[in-house]
Amino acid sequence: MKRYFITGLLIWVPLGITLWVLNLIIGSMDQTLLLLPHAWRPEAWLGMHLPGLGVVLTLAVILLTGLVTANIIGQRLLLFWESLLGRIPVVKSIYYSVKQVSDTLFSGSGEAFRKVLLVRYPHPDAWSLAFQTNIPGDVAGSLDAEYVGVFIPTTPSPVNGFYFFVKKTDTIELGISVDVALKYIVSMGVVSSPDKHPLVNHSST
Repeated sequence: MKRYFITGLLIWVPLGITLWVLNLIIGSMDQTLLLLPHAWRPEAWLGMHLPGLGVVLTLAVILLTGLVTANIIGQRLLLFWESLLGRIPVVKSIYYSVKQVSDTLFSGSGEAFRKVLLVRYPHPDAWSLAFQTNIPGDVAGSLDAEYVGVFIPTTPSPVNGFYFFVKKTDTIELGISVDVALKYIVSMGVVSSPDKHPLVNHSST
C-alpha cells in the first residue's frame, strides 16, 4: 500500500506543481486585460471570462513593441522615453539598473550567467553552485587581486540569492550549462545527471 501511495505521489506532485505554476503565470498575464477599456474586455462581448487571453495580449504587446522599436522612428521614441525617465531621480536608478540586467540576460552579450562555478560558501569547508556575473570596473580597480562577480542562488528558489566578489583562484569552473545547474538547485540535488561533467578549471587554493 505504501509503495502504491508513493507511486501516486510521484505522478501527481510534479503535475500539480506544474499546473499551479502555469495557473499563476496565466493569471498574472490575464491582469493585463484590465488595461483595456471595459467595452473591449472579453467579458463584455463574450459574456464570460476566458483564461489565457491575457497571455495572447501580453505576447502581442511585446511583439508589437519589438516591431515598432526596430526602425529608426521607434528607436528615437524609445530614446525620448528613456530621457524622460532619466530625469526622475528614483525612477532613473531603478529603471537603468533593471535595464542593464535585462540587456545582459536577453541580449546574449557579455559573460553574465554564461559560466557555472563552485565557490566556498557559507564557510571555507563548503562549496556552493554559483553563476559568474560581471564585476563593476570601479570595484575591480579597488581590489588587490583578480576577482570575479558571482551570484549564489538560494534553494529551491533560484531567483533569490547573494551577490559576491570572490578571488578567481578560489573558484572552480564547471563544464555544465546554466540550465543543468538550475535543475540541481531547484530540485535541491535530488535530480542529477548520471554523467560526470568535467571541470573546466580547477584553481582553488
